[in-house]
Amino acid sequence: MHLYKCLFMLKATVKKYYRVDRREIHFLKFILEGYDGVAVVRTIDPQEGLVVLHIGPGCEGIADMIIQDLQRDIRIERVEKG
Repeated sequence: MHLYKCLFMLKATVKKYYRVDRREIHFLKFILEGYDGVAVVRTIDPQEGLVVLHIGPGCEGIADMIIQDLQRDIRIERVEKG
């Protein structure tokens, strides 16, 4: 995918911020990005475990279900904008 298209897609997304166990950031990225087009995870502060999810248009419900399911196994809490 071309860089311009990637940047355009990130602007069209819904952003949700979360704090996760910093040891689980890679796992969260792996799971969410495995659902093609649902969300892209970006790490804001790796020491604090602060991440932002860029959720694709129309995919908020799916992303929320994935997060709820993951909360059974790892610490993920919604936070206000980082």
